Amino acid sequence: MSILITSANSAAAYQLKSKLFTGDIILGDYEALPDLMIKSGKMLRLPDPKSASYSHQMLTLCLDKVIDEVYALRDEEASLLREAEQLFFEYGIKIIYGN
Repeated sequence: MSILITSANSAAAYQLKSKLFTGDIILGDYEALPDLMIKSGKMLRLPDPKSASYSHQMLTLCLDKVIDEVYALRDEEASLLREAEQLFFEYGIKIIYGN
């Protein structure tokens, strides 16, 4: 199972990562991330929630990266993903809000 935790620039993302007992966790953020971490594959650049097609971009990213669960830590991300939760569910992707 692959898990994506948003808000990689926050301490909350790292705290959550340490609480989860699985090895396949990816951190991602739409805010600036170190290029070294992105190139190494340890972090993902996520779509900006201000984009009109944010939910579809996130779904595409999850399908491309074979992500089964998304922990949406930022309110703006969570709000948009809540609206598309059924769509993600149809593809077997669980959205978890907050930490």
